[in-house]
Amino acid sequence: MISKEENNLLTQTGPQTPCGELMRHYWQPVALAEELPPEGAPLKVTILGEELVLFRDEQGRPGLLGLHCSHRGTDLSYGRVENGGLRCVYHGWLYDVCGKVIEQPGEPGGGANKHEIRHRAHPCTEAGGVIFTYMGPGEPPLLPNYEFLTVPDAQRTVTKIFYRCNYLQGNEGNIDPVHLSFLHQFLSEANVPLQRVVQGSDATDNTLLGKDIAPTIEVELTDFGLRICSLRASGGDKTYLRVTNFVMPNLAAFGGSTVGEGYSVHWHVPIDDTSHWKYVFMFSRERALAPELRHKSRAELTADYRLDRSGANRYQQDRESMKTKTFTGMGYNFQAHDAFATESQGTIQDRTAEHLVTSDKAIIAARKLLLNAINDVKEGRDPRHVVRDPNTNRFLHLQVFSEMIAASADWKEHAKKRIAKSERVSNP
Repeated sequence: MISKEENNLLTQTGPQTPCGELMRHYWQPVALAEELPPEGAPLKVTILGEELVLFRDEQGRPGLLGLHCSHRGTDLSYGRVENGGLRCVYHGWLYDVCGKVIEQPGEPGGGANKHEIRHRAHPCTEAGGVIFTYMGPGEPPLLPNYEFLTVPDAQRTVTKIFYRCNYLQGNEGNIDPVHLSFLHQFLSEANVPLQRVVQGSDATDNTLLGKDIAPTIEVELTDFGLRICSLRASGGDKTYLRVTNFVMPNLAAFGGSTVGEGYSVHWHVPIDDTSHWKYVFMFSRERALAPELRHKSRAELTADYRLDRSGANRYQQDRESMKTKTFTGMGYNFQAHDAFATESQGTIQDRTAEHLVTSDKAIIAARKLLLNAINDVKEGRDPRHVVRDPNTNRFLHLQVFSEMIAASADWKEHAKKRIAKSERVSNP
């Protein structure tokens, strides 16, 4: 349990809030690249409580500007993309991607003082099928050189999902190993596509997660955040070892669908304090993703990236299917399960009323990291995992794996060797 003041610190992300200032020290996804095609219409977006407009100029460069024109406040998302920028359709003011006013056509001489006006603008970059923005002070840090952003497009898929709740409870679900034995459990694996067989076993992930519902959990501090190891007894002389990661400040990496050497990422980006976008990446180091995996990543999503299942229809829960098919009765889509579990806590979970237990140690550790990082920003220091040195901008040690090991094995030593092996695969 944390105090009300701490809960507010961790969940309020608007301008001039402590956690909002923390989030602004990192590059954040602002849109999928597919949402802003060449010559596409400007896109109205809200991120970290700021109303903005995203557009591409004729050179294809993305620009992120304050939504309202600096002249008299008209919505720029209705504007025209032309002449090197975005033109307000009220009086024709033209802005470039840096927020510079380059034309004031209604002023004598084209506006003698236009260069004194600096419209709000945030730098953007594009990687991995996503447009990122930096909304913080000073010189932007480097965008972390994550593997999932740099593999060929054929080896990656990315989408996003709207969640009607605060970003923090969304990401805390990713770093909770125990819920996998309940929320996502299939009572029968018949007719369930793309089940993953765990390395070193002939059993599926689902089966092994169901065998030991009270795993041993260990948490290790890293330069990027936390490495989370869970161990489950599987009977006989084997233990099921699963390694996932919390990545500062608002993402997580874990084993997803069948991707071989690779992993999935959930990146939870606040829209405001009561809603967020979850950007969902999946990638393989070895090969192009199969079409069925690409389809699975967008299963039950509407054209505007909303889930068909929601609180409005009680996540289409089927009580009959709870007897024979799934633990929740909410189908086989993990994203819908996650939405139910996090949205039903309320738009901002009241953490003063919770009762944390030993299996919540990763959540406790992540909250401490965030609170420490908020304090770092307050005292003028870069928080953990802000990257400025190109020589250290490599995260091949950010690895995810799940496999069977001998029950007698030193799992820490095994995990160290396994991470080193994955690093070699990533950088042959």
